[in-house]
Amino acid sequence: MSQKLKIAFYWAASCGGCEIAVLDINEKILDVVKIADIVFWPVAMDVKYKDVEAMPDKYIDITFFNGSIRNSEQEHMAKLLRKKSKTLIAFGSCAHEGCIPGLANLHNRDEIFEQVYLKDKSNVNPKAVVPKTETTVKEGTLKIPEFYDSVQTLAQTVDVDYFLPGCPPPVKLISNAIDVIAKGKLPPKGSVLAPLKAVCDECPRKRENKKITKIYRVYEKTPEPERCLMEQGIICMGFATRSGCGAQCLKVDMPCTGCGGATPNQPEVGAGMITALASILGTDKELGQYTEEDVEKLMSQIKDPVGTFYMYSLPASILKRKVIKK
Repeated sequence: MSQKLKIAFYWAASCGGCEIAVLDINEKILDVVKIADIVFWPVAMDVKYKDVEAMPDKYIDITFFNGSIRNSEQEHMAKLLRKKSKTLIAFGSCAHEGCIPGLANLHNRDEIFEQVYLKDKSNVNPKAVVPKTETTVKEGTLKIPEFYDSVQTLAQTVDVDYFLPGCPPPVKLISNAIDVIAKGKLPPKGSVLAPLKAVCDECPRKRENKKITKIYRVYEKTPEPERCLMEQGIICMGFATRSGCGAQCLKVDMPCTGCGGATPNQPEVGAGMITALASILGTDKELGQYTEEDVEKLMSQIKDPVGTFYMYSLPASILKRKVIKK
């Protein structure tokens, strides 16, 4: 490569794990240094808005954008970095599908502020103060970003070139992405930089195609180490989740929770998983003999349906958010 790439990293609404994942590639970081200069990385460099705004359009070759869009600052940066970047990669589950911050779509801004600033027992807030975008003090007007009603994915905000899934993206996927970038062999625009198969295809556990009659939460049962967790009654999202993680969770007796996003043949992770669960969950009765009470009893075993099936993907799903009637 005759000239080094210019790359950038940005952290929006996320936990920061994606920033650490970049460093988890260990000595592979030396390959990054060989091919690229980091021109923007707020968590590690002192860079101001004006510095990015002064960059020519398409100045940055590749931006790795992690985090969903929760407020006006993050939306502004998403649009600014899209303008300044030749290639924009949604890095991690939050940017890809909304992830844990996206579960806030079960509420709106007023409900969240009421719980966090007024109802929470740890608060001492006698004047019932909640955040405002502008506050006047003797020194002038203080401004903070606007907190939105809904969390959105990066692709719901700007045009995205590639998606690198995971919470955070597995080191192997990051390394592979670095390799294809270095070789100039990125796939067609819109591609997910992860294998096509499901996590189940990477899982070493044995499946016997058995039906289940009872669902257990993780703490309620010690699983047999070699049997499929779903067939032991523990909900595992591996059926509908894209692979690339090496089934790391399953190898330590924890079920897949869906951070890799949907496999290509699924409309979304949640819908795909509900379909898979419906095919194996039942009673001892013959098919067609179930009463409404039987169905309700089976469904009631799932204690947190949204948190189970849409932990990482609510904003990107068919549902997107709960309807709030004002």
